[in-house]
Amino acid sequence: MKVILTGGTGLIGRALAEDLARDEHEVIILSRSSLAAKDFRRGINSARWDGCSAEGWAPLADGADAIVNLAGENLSAGRWTPQRKQAILDSRVNAGSAVVDAVLQARKKPRVLIQSSAVGYYGPTGEELLGEDAASGRDFLAGACRDWEASTQPVETMGVRRAVVRTGVVLSARSGALPRMLLPFKFFAGGPLGSGRQWMSWIHLEDEVRALRFLIETPGARGAFNLSAVPLTNRQFAQIVGRIMRRPAFFTVPALLVRLAFGEMGTVVLDGQRVSAKRLEDLGFKFRFPGAEAALRDLLGRRARPEAEKRA
Repeated sequence: MKVILTGGTGLIGRALAEDLARDEHEVIILSRSSLAAKDFRRGINSARWDGCSAEGWAPLADGADAIVNLAGENLSAGRWTPQRKQAILDSRVNAGSAVVDAVLQARKKPRVLIQSSAVGYYGPTGEELLGEDAASGRDFLAGACRDWEASTQPVETMGVRRAVVRTGVVLSARSGALPRMLLPFKFFAGGPLGSGRQWMSWIHLEDEVRALRFLIETPGARGAFNLSAVPLTNRQFAQIVGRIMRRPAFFTVPALLVRLAFGEMGTVVLDGQRVSAKRLEDLGFKFRFPGAEAALRDLLGRRARPEAEKRA
C-alpha cells in the first residue's frame, strides 16, 4: 500500500508509520518542518507541506491507497487563551481542507481516508456509556472535534471511503500523556485528580496503531468509530498506577487547583467520557490490551497479573 500521513511526526503518526514500513508498505509523511530521511525507518519518506493547502504535495495523493489525517496543534501545549483556541481549531480545519483539495485533484482517488478526532467530541457526559450515535457536546473541545471531523467530509462525495476515529487518551511510555501522569507517583505524591469519579477512556498505543491499520484494511469500515479499551475512573487509574509502581495513590489534587493551573484546558483531566468501542469490535477488531492493568504493566515493563486485571 501507499499511505500518506499528515501529523506523521507525532506520537500516533510515527508509530503508525513505523508499523506500516515494517510490513513493507510505502509511507509518506507530510510535515511543515524539514525532515531528514535518515530519521525514519526504510520505506518512510517525507514531503513538505504548509498545513493548509495541497500545494507541492497534491500529486502524491494520486493513486494513494490511504490518507490518514492526524494533523492538529497539541491540545496540551499551553493554556487555552483565545489565540491558542483559534490555533487549535484552525490547524485542524485547514489541514482537512488541504486533504480535500488534494483528493479533488487526484485523477485516481485514494481508496480510504482516515480522519482523526477525539472522545472529547461528546463533551463532559458523566456516567453514560456512549456509542458513536451519542450527541456531540457543547464545550470548546467538542466543537473543535465536530469541525475537525467535518473538514474532510467532502471526500465522501468523491467516492472515497471515510472513517472517523474518536480516540481516547493514548498510553505510551515514550511520550504523550502517560509520562506526565506518572510524574507525581515518582515523587510519592500520586492520586486522583478532582473528585476522581470522572471517566477516562484510554487506549494502548499498540492497539491504536492496530485499530488504524484495521480500519484502513477493512472495506466495510465507514463512519465514526470510538477507539477506546474498557474505560475506568480517574481514581481507579490512580490506584492501578500506585499498585504497579508501588507508590501511594491517595494524594488528591483539588479540582480548583487544576483549574487555576490550567484554566479551561483543565476540562481534559477533570471532565471525562465513558465511551464504547462496540462498533469497532462488531467489525471484528480485538484489543490486545482491553484492561488498564495489563496495558500499564506492559508499558512500564512489569508482568500483568490476571487476578488484578479482573478487579480493574
